[in-house]
Amino acid sequence: MNASQPQAEAGAPVESRPSNFIRAIIMQDLKTNKYDGRVQTRFPPEPNGYLHIGHAKAICLDFGLADEFGGKTNLRFDDTNPEKEEQEYVDSIMEDVRWLGFHWDGLFYASDYFDQLYEWALQLIRAGKAYVDDLSADEMREYRGTLTQPGRDSPYRNRSIEENLDLFQRMRAGEFRDGSRVLRAKIDMASPNLNLRDPVMYRILHAEHHRTGDKWCIYPMYDYAHGQSDSLERVTHSMCTLEFEDHRPLYNWFIQQLGIFPSQQIEFDRLNLTYTLLSKRKLLQLVNEGHVRGWDDPRMPTLSGIRRRGYTPEAIRNFCSSIGVSKTNGTLELAMLEHFVREDLNQHAPRVMAVLRPLKLVIDNYPENQVEEMEAVNNPEDPAAGTRKVPFSRVLHIEQDDFREHPPKQYFRLSPGREVRLRYAYFVKCKEVVKNEKGEAIEVHCTYDPATRGGNTPPDGRKVKATIHWVSAAHAIDAEVRLYDTLFSRADPNQSQEGKEFTSNLNPDSLQVINKAKLETSLLNASPGSRYQFERLGYFCVDRDSSPGKPVFNRTVALKDTWAKIEKRPPEKP
Repeated sequence: MNASQPQAEAGAPVESRPSNFIRAIIMQDLKTNKYDGRVQTRFPPEPNGYLHIGHAKAICLDFGLADEFGGKTNLRFDDTNPEKEEQEYVDSIMEDVRWLGFHWDGLFYASDYFDQLYEWALQLIRAGKAYVDDLSADEMREYRGTLTQPGRDSPYRNRSIEENLDLFQRMRAGEFRDGSRVLRAKIDMASPNLNLRDPVMYRILHAEHHRTGDKWCIYPMYDYAHGQSDSLERVTHSMCTLEFEDHRPLYNWFIQQLGIFPSQQIEFDRLNLTYTLLSKRKLLQLVNEGHVRGWDDPRMPTLSGIRRRGYTPEAIRNFCSSIGVSKTNGTLELAMLEHFVREDLNQHAPRVMAVLRPLKLVIDNYPENQVEEMEAVNNPEDPAAGTRKVPFSRVLHIEQDDFREHPPKQYFRLSPGREVRLRYAYFVKCKEVVKNEKGEAIEVHCTYDPATRGGNTPPDGRKVKATIHWVSAAHAIDAEVRLYDTLFSRADPNQSQEGKEFTSNLNPDSLQVINKAKLETSLLNASPGSRYQFERLGYFCVDRDSSPGKPVFNRTVALKDTWAKIEKRPPEKP
């Protein structure tokens, strides 16, 4: 069973949904009974890396549309390149699809079809539609021609059917070294579409496959394996991104020549985000060169990374549902994705109090040994979430930024002579500040008004302009808090100065670690993956690096929503 569509999508009238031309194609196919009323899709990742946020759009599209029309979706691994594929990636992809809330109806691998693909290759050879070529890779590029010049026939193009069959079977038997021969489709070396200029179908590769071992030493190319795999699974709507649009005639050519089930390929726009890199090759480079702490580093755009950071699957699905599907590539603001993350967490994340950069606050007129329990609301968006008790005592921790000895204009938080509200507790008024030898404030002394318990307005009706959060010093727990920013400092990470790698655009401030943040005691045994709103600070998630009594939190996203009102970022570094 597939995950249900996000509420905003499923419950919306057709005319109010984001544009999705593929939905219109499916509806027309159902109307004309093109595939006997069936909708069968597939999600076909190559297991050569971890899935990223760009794949989330394809996953939601493949599974979501099939679910909407009562169809089925297969998860199929395109495992035709054994040198780059690993079981680790297979496992991570399956975990990511499940995390997003989807469930496949069939689990397949391109390697399931290696025997059938080989037999079909023999069929094409016998029909005079494929031949074994001895040209080197460089020679093939030279013979291929350009966009303005037609290609030239290989000198091996007119080998006899018998010779081609013999050579291909000997390729299969392992008689030839890697790269010495290939099997090519015989189409048209003068075609304006370069993909039809006798594309390679098989190459020799003596490599261990993660599923088939050493059974094969020839492996099919993606363009040959993909359409036939679709056909074998009777896929009705094979969706892929726009870079495969020029490959569609080849997809159709193989199906037509073999006379097999006519799956149809449909291309859509890729998901691109500002400050985000979505190239598997470059993401692998970041991992291998140690710029990040693995594929699941919370700064990475991988689904495992954003999951560890604290993003929710509901937020990802709602985001993907909102952006529509078109035939034009573009780039979306990262702030838009963050908006959907905030929107979901705002509804479901419990509120807690945490002080990241603590400053001691002493209430001089509060009884020294007294401890009260203040009632705090767990989530104002969800009355059913109830309340909790937070200990309050004479000595507290507040944020350093919530006190200024010499406050600037429009600063309404704590300063000498000023009164503020302590969240859920009392009004306090600053009387004195203690400084160290560097002149830095290390302790603030205040008095409190007992008549304001719970933060209520006192009998005389006086008001304050600011409410600040706090934690009781005697009850606070120490925690490590990791503040994440964008991994890159440029909106387009691929743009770099001439001669420099894309890594020159890495943001040196993408991670800041706070070692001794002070948190309310309720978070002592918070389980990894739990999400919270630290009041006034942002949304945070418990990291898997946590240990009993030593929590580690990742900042998922700050509270400020720049998508609602886009603000300019600081000037980019040259």
